[in-house]
Parts: sequence; C-alpha cells; structure tokens
Amino acid sequence: MEGVRLAAVEGLLRELLREEAPARIAALTEELFREARSVPGPPDGASPPAAALAQVEEGAISLWNWAVTKHTGSVVNDEQRAKLRFVACRLVCLCEGSDPPEATIRRQILMSMKTGKGWIDIGKPDLADEFLEIAMSSIEKLYVKLLEGSDGEADIHVHKADVEKNLFKVLSYQAESAVAQGDFQKAVTCVQRCKDMLMKLPKETCYLSILCYNFGVETYELKRYEQSSFWLSQSYDIGKMDMKYSHGKEMQAKVLRLLATAYFEWDCNLYLDRALKAVSLANQEDLHPAGFFLKVKILLKSGASDEDINSAVAEFLHHEMSLDFCLNAAKLLLEHGRESVGFEFLKSVSERFESSPNHGRITLLHIEFLLQSKRELLAKQKVEEIIIGYYTGKQLLPEALNRLHIILWDMAAKHYEAKSYSEALHWYNYSVSFYTPGQIDQNLAKLQRNMASCYLHLKQVDKAKEAVKEAERCDPNSIFTKFSVYKIAVMEKDTNKAVEAVIEMGKLAEKSSQHEDKLRGEENTGTNLLSLAAQIALENEQQVVAIKALEYLAEHLQDCRQLFAALKCLVRLTLSKVMADNEEKKDEDINSMLTYLTLAHKRLAESFTDEKFTGDMKVLEAHWFRKVAWNLAVQLRGCPGKMRDFFLLSFKLSQFCPSDKAVLIAQKTCLLMAAAVDLEMGRQPVPPSEQAELLSQALQHLQACKEIWKILKLTGDFAKDPTDTLLLLYEFEARSKLNDPALHNLMESVWEQPQIEVKTLEIIASLAMESPARYPVLCKKALKSALNLHRKQTVIDVEKFSKCLHSLINLSLPTGLTDLDACVLQEAWGYFEDGLSIISSTDAYPEMEILWLMTRAWNTGIFQHTVGKCREAEQWCGLGMRFLSHLGSLKKTYEGHMTGLYSEVLDKLDRAKGFLSKEQE
Repeated sequence: MEGVRLAAVEGLLRELLREEAPARIAALTEELFREARSVPGPPDGASPPAAALAQVEEGAISLWNWAVTKHTGSVVNDEQRAKLRFVACRLVCLCEGSDPPEATIRRQILMSMKTGKGWIDIGKPDLADEFLEIAMSSIEKLYVKLLEGSDGEADIHVHKADVEKNLFKVLSYQAESAVAQGDFQKAVTCVQRCKDMLMKLPKETCYLSILCYNFGVETYELKRYEQSSFWLSQSYDIGKMDMKYSHGKEMQAKVLRLLATAYFEWDCNLYLDRALKAVSLANQEDLHPAGFFLKVKILLKSGASDEDINSAVAEFLHHEMSLDFCLNAAKLLLEHGRESVGFEFLKSVSERFESSPNHGRITLLHIEFLLQSKRELLAKQKVEEIIIGYYTGKQLLPEALNRLHIILWDMAAKHYEAKSYSEALHWYNYSVSFYTPGQIDQNLAKLQRNMASCYLHLKQVDKAKEAVKEAERCDPNSIFTKFSVYKIAVMEKDTNKAVEAVIEMGKLAEKSSQHEDKLRGEENTGTNLLSLAAQIALENEQQVVAIKALEYLAEHLQDCRQLFAALKCLVRLTLSKVMADNEEKKDEDINSMLTYLTLAHKRLAESFTDEKFTGDMKVLEAHWFRKVAWNLAVQLRGCPGKMRDFFLLSFKLSQFCPSDKAVLIAQKTCLLMAAAVDLEMGRQPVPPSEQAELLSQALQHLQACKEIWKILKLTGDFAKDPTDTLLLLYEFEARSKLNDPALHNLMESVWEQPQIEVKTLEIIASLAMESPARYPVLCKKALKSALNLHRKQTVIDVEKFSKCLHSLINLSLPTGLTDLDACVLQEAWGYFEDGLSIISSTDAYPEMEILWLMTRAWNTGIFQHTVGKCREAEQWCGLGMRFLSHLGSLKKTYEGHMTGLYSEVLDKLDRAKGFLSKEQE
C-alpha cells in the first residue's frame, strides 16, 4: 500500500513539474498535498530499494526548487508554496535512511525549518509543529555527527556554535507557533532558551527583541494584557542586553509606550506606577509626542491633581511640538474637565504659534470648548476678535474658516430649536460677517434662508423678504429658496404667489429626484419640502395652496403610507369644497375627485416594494377610497355620467379588498348602477354611435355583474333579491336596442322560467317596442304571457289586467287600418272576448277601459261596414253593443247613437240577405 501511494505521489509530482497552466498547477498542488499527507513516515523495517529512494529524493528536491522559482514568479501563492514544501520535506524524510551523511542532515534541517516557518506565516501553526520537531531532531543528529568527526576541544566549540545558530532559529519558530496557538508557557520556555543563547549569538539580540515586541502587540490586540506586558518587558530587557546589536532607542521607546498602554488598559488604578514608570522611561529613551500624550492620558485617568498634570504639560513646552499635537493635548485636557489647565495651556500654545498661518485653529478650539462649558459670552468675544482680525489682515485659512462657519451655524441651530430666534440671528450674523458684499455662494444662500426663517418667526416679514431676495440672488434654482418664498407668500395670504412657488418647487423636485434615483438611500428632499408646504398651508387655512402641494405629492411620493395619506387629505379637502361650492365650481371639483380616486386605484394596482406597507394596510386604503367613491356616486343623481364613473371606480377599488359577502354585494350594486346609468343615458336623444357605445358598455357591466352574482348566491338566501330580474331587463333592453342576435337565446331562457313575474313580462313588452328596438312579436308574446298569469291569479287585479289587455289589443289591432286580415281580426276578437269575460265577472273593471274596448270594437265594425263587409260589421258592432251594456254612468251618452247605427247595420245586413236569397230563387 505504501509503495502504491508513493508511486501516486511520484506521478503527480512529475506531472506538476511539467505543468504551466496556473489552474492545473493549483489542482495538482491540492491533490499532491492530499496524497502526501497519507504517506507514512520513514519505515522501521524494510525500506524500498536504494535506487527507488534516490529517485524519490531527487524528485522531492526538484519540487522544492520548482516551488521556490514559481513562487518568485507569482505562479503559486504562499499557501500553495507551503503545501509543496510539505510534500518535498515529507518525501526527503522518507528517504533519509538510518545513517544519513552530514549534507543530507543539513538539508533536512533547512527544509524542515522553512516548511515549519511557512505554515506559521500563513496562519496554520499547528501544521508547523511536526516539521519544527523534525528540525530539532535533525539538529541533534547533526551535533552527534559533528562530535564524532571532531578533533580536539577547538573543533567541538566550532561545531557547537554552528549547531546553535540553527537551534536558535528553530526555538524562535516554536515560540511563534506557541503564541499563535495560545500556548503561553511553551512560548516562554522557547524564548528563555533563546535568551540564554544570546551571549554566544549577540547578533540575534535585535531579532529576539523584535520577536518579543511582536508577541506583545499580538497579545495586546487580543486584550491579553498580562501576557502582553510580559512580552513587552522581555523585548525591552533583551534590547538592553547588548547595545551594539540593539534595535535602537526609538524602538525601545516604542516598546515602553506600548507597555505603558498595556498596563493602562489592564488596570490603570492597580498598575498606575508601572504605567507611569514605563512611559517616563520611554520619554527618556526618545522624546516623542506620543510619549508625552500618553503620560498626560494616564495621569488624567488616574485622577491626578491639576498640579501633577501641569508639571507633565510643562514638559511639552520645553520641546518642539507640532501644532496638531498641542491641539490634541488641549482637547484631551478639556474633554476630561481640566478647564483651568486646558485653557492655560491653550494660551501658551497661542503665544508659541502666534505667527503661524494656522493660529486660527487654536482660537477655534478655544471657542468650541467655551461653548461646551456654556460660556457663550466669552465665546462671542473670541468670535468678534476673529472678525476684527479678519478685516485687519489676520484672515483664517479656508479650512479654519469653514470650521468656524460650522460652529456658528450649530449654535444658531440650537437657539432656533429652543425658539430663541433673536439669539439665533445673532450667531447667523457672525457668519454673514465673513462674506463680502455681492458675493455669490450657495452657503450664503442657505444662511440667508435660515435668517429668513428666524425673521418670519419674529413676524419681521420685511426683513425676511430681504433675506430671501438675497438667497434668490445667490441660488435662484434652489428648492429651499423657493420654499422660503412660499412661506412668506402663505404668511401674507398671497394665494397666487404661494401656488406659483409650489409649482416651481415641484419642477425642481422632479429634477432633483432624477439625480437621487442614482442614490437610492437618500431621502427625497423635494417631497419632504412639499409635504411641509402642504402642512403649512393647512395650518394657515389656505386650502387651494394645500391642494396644489398635495397633488404633486400624490403623483410623486414613493413611500406608500405618505402617498395615501396625501391622497386622503386631497379627497377630504376637495369633498368639503364640493359640499360648499356653487354649481359652476362644483363640476371642476367633482372632476378633481375623479382624478384623485383614479390615481388611488392606479397606485393600489402597482406592485409595492415598501415592506412597511403591509397587505392589511392596502386593504384598509382600498376600503376607504371605495366608500368615498360610492358616497359620491349616490349624491350625483343629477349627473348620470359622473355617477356612473364613481360607481365604476368604487367597483375597481373594491377589487383590492377581500371578497367577503359585504364587498361582493357592493360590487354587484356598483355594476348594476353603472349599467342602469348607461341605459338611461342611451334613452336620451343622442347620436346612434354614442347610443350604441353606451348600450355596449352596459352589457359589459352586466356580464361582470353576473359573474359576481353567481358567487354571491352561494353565500346565502337571496330569494327576495330583485337582481336576477334587473339583470334580465337591463340585458334585454341593451340587446334589443342593439339588435343583438343573442336576444333570441336570452328570450328562450325567459319563456322557460316557471316563476317569471307579470310585471317583468309587461316591462319586456314595453321595452320590445321602445325605439330603436321594434320587436312586435316578442312584445305580443310577453303580453299574452302576462294575461295568462293575470287569469291564473286567485283574485285578478283588474286594473293591471285592463292595461295589459289594452296594450295587447293596440298591438294586435292597429288603429286606422280597414283592410285587416281575417286572422288578425279573429286574434283580436279573442282578446275582446277575454275582456268581456272578466268584465262580466266583476264590477271593478275600470269604466274608461270598458269604454275604450267598446269604442275599439264599434269602430272596427264601422270600418268593416265602410268596406262592405256587412257580416263582419254586424259582429264587431254587436261586440261593441255588448260592452255598452256594461257601462255605468256613460251608457246613456252612447246608447241612443249606437243603437240607431246598429239598427242601420242590421237593416242593411237583412237587405243584403234578402237580395242574396232572391238571386238564389
């Protein structure tokens, strides 16, 4: 098995040495490393043939050299090199033999040390230990080998010195590995052994000192202050052992400063003396600002007296220190509440750097800390000194001047928030002092706007106007400037100017939002200002202005909750105007309401990415807007077109709500009402194309309503609900007037209905003949069905029966026609007989209807008489006489005249019969 693995490693090794492609080299390196880790160490028993081992060893050395070359050429990285060294070193160890020559042992030491160090350098110290142990073992072998071949005491010393150099390196590497793995005791032991060897290896002093310093830094960063202080102390002590090979005073001072810091952060109270001693030694070794700063920091932390701190600060003044350092020291003192020491020190620093162009920075720091300590009066004096100096040749550098403006504006802002507007103006005026007359600067514009806000709060409108005018001069295209103009217009109740300012703000906001889209995290300044503008207008009872601002917000807001809040506010404001306006303006406001509700529907239909706007919130908003649309529709009975539009909007908005019973009923009603309005508008005198469009729209609404009604009927008992009847009548009207072929199928379903009402049939009959529809057959069939239903009733409603019969006779027996077909007359005769049978059975039949039936029958007989149809004339006139007998108070009026005429008709009929009989004789 061992031979197989070794052969596999050799094969991979040869392939790798020939490879040039980086990706393949990386893959082969991983595979070779994996295989080499599974190859066991040198065997105790039989080993492979010498020739085979020699070949393996040669390949391992070639791999080692190849890895060095490729790493230098950046083909392999540090980790890949460490893995290849691992493979080479493992193979060389395998070929070592029982008694290797000196050269082989030396090579083994070198390769093991470098392999171990490589693992340490890439942060895998646990893999280094094995090779460092191999190196240590090889060093011992080398020492024994050298002693065996030595000649006298002198040779022994030479060999020992030779071995100790390698031993020192291996021990230092083991210390590094131990520290990295958190094995403090092992690291201490290794370093102590190295330290003991420094007498013989003095040149390694600097290396070991820096190594201990690095250990101190590493453990300090891990907050292991006890270990860190140990290593830093060792570094300092080792650095003192041999000054010839020491790393110098600067490095010693650096070590001591970190040691003092470690004590300071470990426990300042417990290790105060040690920290102070370390930093004092550091300052003795090398004067450095960091040392002085640290000393003061430690004293402040320990609660030292002002006298002790003064003494430490005094040391600064005896040495050349930079202005930055002095300012940082002053900040440190003042931040720790040592004002007397700090301000005194600042005074000394000011004197020292009086001629420096950066002298203004000292004064600025003085001002800042005076303000922090609530000494505004003294701070103002300092500011005024700077202003005087500014105009007498002692100008601040640009950076310092900018800092001063920030301080002044911050103070003004604090007073503004505290509503001390006069005091805020005082600080803003200081800032204005540094601008020259006529200067154009965006910051000056901002400053003037801020001042204008203060003036407005103080009711000093004229001064506010002056400030805004100056802001417009400096930055005319700023939305903030337009907002200032707007605030003044609102205060002066100048509606036109305020609306104009809102329009300008809207335009500028759109431009800025195009840029802000590139920086999605930024707040939309334009919409924020317009929201504030709307709020200000409402607070000042200027609804027209508020509406203009809210209209922009409703179009552009991205925050869903703010968007719908703006739309609701718009709707409420406009609704109040609708209720109060005269008729002229009412139409305009109703159109606005339609626009707002349409926009609400549009925004609800969009997909929302705002996580804060939940599905429940969306439903609540939809309910609110649909109810508003419904209420408006109900109130607009005098405007059918608008009424329909609002009903349809209410329906569309309700589609964002859960389909519970209440919502379904509302949807059904909205669609029914919309269809009803379209039909009503279609009955008006409108062009045929417009009428056809209205009727088609009605059909669309009815179809949608049918689908909802199907679902709704599954939710409960709707036996008394007239929806089915309305749907039928509306559809019949629309299809009949459109001359729709589908009308036939519709009526087939009607005739099949067992429970159809008389009223429905009567309405169908009426609609069938309502222009532009003309379906006499349908009308007649509906009326006949209605009559049949009337007859079937237990108690006949003669009033309704009479009207139905009237309509049927009118349709069957057209007025004014004389040449009527016998079938037509026969059909009509049946209807008259139906009437007589009912009249004979009740006294409730309307007399005027009896009179009408009598007249129609009589006139039909007369018409027949006129054309010579005597027998038909006698029948119809006789029918009329039968109706005459049922007349009440009107009978006398018609009886004499009709009886005479009827006698004439009968005589004529008799003569005609006599004439016929003679001819037959």
